[in-house]
Amino acid sequence: MLDELHPQAGRIAALLRARGEKIAVADGATGGLIAASLLTVPGALNFFVGGGVVYSLRARDILFDRPREAYRGMHGTGADYAVLQARSIRENFHADWGLAESGSAGGSIHPGGAASGTSCAAVAGPNGQWVKITRTNSDARIANMEAFTRAALGHLEDVLNRLT
Repeated sequence: MLDELHPQAGRIAALLRARGEKIAVADGATGGLIAASLLTVPGALNFFVGGGVVYSLRARDILFDRPREAYRGMHGTGADYAVLQARSIRENFHADWGLAESGSAGGSIHPGGAASGTSCAAVAGPNGQWVKITRTNSDARIANMEAFTRAALGHLEDVLNRLT
């Protein structure tokens, strides 16, 4: 899978490098695949600040440093939740861009009751935020993780291209 995503990661890296900008990533149901894809590009330190896999409330609390009240009324696959995560990772890592994915990959029951095969990717940048919802209507965990990663990277690339 990383071999397949490497060309896209290279295009994203070129866009960020050309602008002199950096990104931080919060992987959720993608389990680190978004960050791993970007890190396939040699010299990733020039455009990638860091990130983390947010897979528990404790990880969320530590990585985003927001009070639990900030999430009141939100659910794990919702646009408002993903946007808050993208803004938080961007701010906390002092990056120009934040990319966050949150979803339900399937194979088990999501703690918030989200349907398997649902993901939300949010991009937060210097001039706004953009959201993409992906639904596979599948419970196939690994396939969903891959689909969510492709969708999140595609969304990021689309946003960067639109703003170039």
